[in-house]
Amino acid sequence: MWQVIGTHMPKWNVWMEAFFLSIIPLIIFLTVRQIRAMDGRESRRMERLKLLEEEDRSQHADHNPSVSEAEKEEGTFTEDYEANVAKIRQAVTDMSDVNERSIFLEKLNAVGTLFFVDGLTDKVGMDQNILKPLMDWGSSGEGGEDLPRGKELRDMFIRQVMLVSETQYTLEVKFSLQKVLFGSVILMIQGIPGAFVLGTPKGSTRGVEDPISESVLRGPRVGFTETLSDNTAMLRRHGESTELAMSSFKVGKRVEKQLMVVYFRDIADPELVDEVKRRVKTIDMDEVLESGYVEQLIEDNFLSPFLQIQNTERPDRVMAALLEGRVAILLDGTPFALLMPVTYGMMLQSPEDYYERWIPGSLIRFLRFMATTISLFAPALYISFISFHPGLIPTKLVISIISARQGVPFSTLIEALIMEISIEILREAGLRLPKPIGPAMGIVGGLIIGQAAVDAGIVSPILVIVVAVTAISSFASPVYSAGISMRVLRFGAMFTASIFGLYGVIMFFLMLSIHMVKLHSFGVPYLSLTAPRSFKDWKDYFVRAPLQFMKNRPILLKHKDPKRQG
Repeated sequence: MWQVIGTHMPKWNVWMEAFFLSIIPLIIFLTVRQIRAMDGRESRRMERLKLLEEEDRSQHADHNPSVSEAEKEEGTFTEDYEANVAKIRQAVTDMSDVNERSIFLEKLNAVGTLFFVDGLTDKVGMDQNILKPLMDWGSSGEGGEDLPRGKELRDMFIRQVMLVSETQYTLEVKFSLQKVLFGSVILMIQGIPGAFVLGTPKGSTRGVEDPISESVLRGPRVGFTETLSDNTAMLRRHGESTELAMSSFKVGKRVEKQLMVVYFRDIADPELVDEVKRRVKTIDMDEVLESGYVEQLIEDNFLSPFLQIQNTERPDRVMAALLEGRVAILLDGTPFALLMPVTYGMMLQSPEDYYERWIPGSLIRFLRFMATTISLFAPALYISFISFHPGLIPTKLVISIISARQGVPFSTLIEALIMEISIEILREAGLRLPKPIGPAMGIVGGLIIGQAAVDAGIVSPILVIVVAVTAISSFASPVYSAGISMRVLRFGAMFTASIFGLYGVIMFFLMLSIHMVKLHSFGVPYLSLTAPRSFKDWKDYFVRAPLQFMKNRPILLKHKDPKRQG
C-alpha cells in the first residue's frame, strides 16, 4: 500500500511550486491590507479636512454677522411681494421650461403669481384645483375690511380655498425652487409673505410589470418601478403594520434625490439601522444616478469581488428580508432595492423556494450550490486534469480526449480562454441587443460558431461541452450580480490551474475561502452559518426545511423579536 502511495506522491518540483504558491496569498493579503490602510488614512484625512472647513466657516460667520444676515435675507422670502417674485424670476432666468402665470384677486384687491414647469406639472389638476378655486373666490362677495390679514389670511387660503391635498407654506427660496422643479406649483399672493407650495406633479410613470432580472414561475408578478412613492406603496400593500418604518434622506450634492431607509421598528437591530443611516449620510456625490452607486459607496470592502449588499426588483423579497430583521434602501429613479446585511447563502436563495413545497425547494437549492461550484471551477479542473494530471482521468476517457484534441494548435489554457471569452462576448452582446434579435444571436454564436470552431480545429469538442455546461450553470444563480462575480473569479481559477495544476485550483479555493471568511457585511460575517457555524439555522441554508420548523429568525441578526411564528 505504501508503495502505491509513494508512486502517486508528487515530485519535488511540484512541492516547490506549492510552496511558492503559498507565498502568493500572503503577498496579496499584505498588499490588500496596505491599500485598505491607505484608504482608511485618506478617509480620515478627508473627514478631518471637512471638520476644519466647517469650523472655519462657522468662525467666519461669527466674525462677519452682516454677511451672514445678508445671505440669510437673500435665501428667504420677505413681506415685499415684488421682491419675492423677483427672486424666483432671477433664479429661473436660464430655465425656459419654467412658466409664470399672473392672476388678480378682486375680492382681496391683490395680485398673485404662479410658477410651474412644462411637462412636470399636471396642468389639468392645476387648472381645476388651484386656478379655478382662486378665481371663483377672488370674484365672489364683497372684500375690504372684513377679510383677515397676515397669518389668518394665509391659513384661510390653505383651509378654505386650495383644493390640493399636498399644500405647504414656506419662507425658503431654495426649498420652493426644488419643489417647483419636481412638478409642484409655487403660488405667491400680495399681502401674504412667503409662498405656497402646491403638490401637483404629473403622474406619468411606468406600469407595474413582472421583474425582468428575477423571474419566478410561482409568486407575485409585481416588480418595483422607478417611482419611489409607488415602491413604498407596494411595500405598504403587503399588509397593515404600524411598525414598518421609512426614514427619508436626501442624497446628491448638486442634483438631490430622495432615498428611503426601510425597516421594522419592532424587529430590526437599532445599531444596524443607525449604521445604515450613518453610511447613507456620508454619501457625498454630485448625483446618485442609481442604487448601484449607493451600494458601492456604503459597502464594507470595495476591493472584494463579492456582493456585500443584495439588490432586488421584487417587493416580496424585500418584505421577507425586512421580516428577518434586515434593512432595505429604496432610491427614487431606480427599480432596484438594496438589502443589508447579506451572507453568501442569500445569493443562492430564490423567493420561489418558499412558495413551493419544501422537498422540491430543497432539491433546487442544492442544485444551485452545485451549479455555482461548476460555473467557478469546471474550466480550471479541465485545464489541470488535461495539462498536469491526466492519470486521474479514466484511461478510455483520456484516450478519447487526446484523440479529440489532435490537431488543436493551442494549449488548453489558450483553448479555454478562446471559448470563455467568446461566450462572455456573446452573452454581453445578447444583453445589449433588442429582444427579438438577442435569442438569434445566442443560436448563431452558440451553435454555428461553436461547431465551426470545432470543425476548423481551433478548439476540441470536449472543451465546447465543458464551456457550455459552465455557461448554463452560471445562469442558475437567482441573483444576476452574484453570477458576475463567479464569472470574474473563473478566469483567476483558470490561470492558477494552468500554472500549478490541481494544486493551483486547491490553493485558489483556499485563498477564496480565506477572503470570504474575513469579509463582513454590516458587521455580519459573509460566510455565516458555515463560518462561523450556526447549526440551528442550517434548516434554511443548504436545504429549505418545512415552514413549521422555521419558527425563529436567523441568529446572526441581533433582532429584537427572535420568534417568527408560534
